[in-house]
Amino acid sequence: MRLGVLDIGSNTVHLLLVDAHPGARPVPFASHKRPLSLVQFLDADGNINDAGQHELIEFVLEAWEFAARHKAEDLLAFCTSAIREATNGPAVLARVEHETTVTLRELTGSEEASMTFFAVRRWYGWGAGPILDLDIGGGSFEMAYGGDELPELAMSVPLGASRLTRDWLQDDPPSAKSVKELRRYIRATLKPAVRNFDKLGRANLVAGTSKTFRSLARIAGAAPSGAGPYVRRELFAADLGLWAQRISAMEVEDRLHLPGVSEARAPQLLAGALVAEAALELFEFPSLEICPWALREGLILRRLDQLVFEGPLQPAPHVSLAGGTAAELQSAELQGTTASDAG
Repeated sequence: MRLGVLDIGSNTVHLLLVDAHPGARPVPFASHKRPLSLVQFLDADGNINDAGQHELIEFVLEAWEFAARHKAEDLLAFCTSAIREATNGPAVLARVEHETTVTLRELTGSEEASMTFFAVRRWYGWGAGPILDLDIGGGSFEMAYGGDELPELAMSVPLGASRLTRDWLQDDPPSAKSVKELRRYIRATLKPAVRNFDKLGRANLVAGTSKTFRSLARIAGAAPSGAGPYVRRELFAADLGLWAQRISAMEVEDRLHLPGVSEARAPQLLAGALVAEAALELFEFPSLEICPWALREGLILRRLDQLVFEGPLQPAPHVSLAGGTAAELQSAELQGTTASDAG
């Protein structure tokens, strides 16, 4: 069974196809993606401009053709903070559907955090005990905690690496003053959210899920991606502090020479490091583990669980999220979750 997930994020647009069946580990089959920072296409009123919409529609058409060519049987299509927080987000989604026939499901911040947590739980298993998952996206930062498959609490705050870079770190390299002010803003934004987790207990495991965390771990000495997904990769708070200081003195071009840093990620590497550093400090953990599964895998695994009850798939006539209404999916996926969306 070939399943796919179309992910319209803040930094990249990505179609991942996997081969899997209920009860099995999804195995990547093919991937089609491109850098597309939709926040760079926002106008002064917070609208995604026509050029950004054109880029998005062009990729969605490419992805749909790619999935059809590789005989995907079911696809999940979703978008996160870049469209969720755009002033004209609903109009953009309507235009995408009109011009491509693809229906993009808009995930809330708490849904995004919950499904990412679900993937982390499946990766580490019940033996990990209570888990705290942290995920730095382009537009938002997600946090989720719990001892079950779905979190007790899932939150999102507007501390995405791309967003912070655009709003606070416009010089190259950034000024010491702008870095100091951004540090202060990150902590002021995070503190109220972190206090909501205090009463829930302490995690046995802190996981980091996102390309930003993987890049930071790599430059701090973790194994490269070529070593495979089963190599343990850790990111330490002490290393984050050191590298945040180093990166703040680098121009973007110089960051490209760091291991694991792509051209698309280099400009926002510092903002990501500052968010990661503040999160570990405020949650009072000395390190975290890099989890290779995240939101896309969570949605795929949840869909496979649904198939146990729904039976075999019919070829999908169009791209949709798991074949249900938003209310049905939220009830099925997030029942029992006390998540709140601060983003």
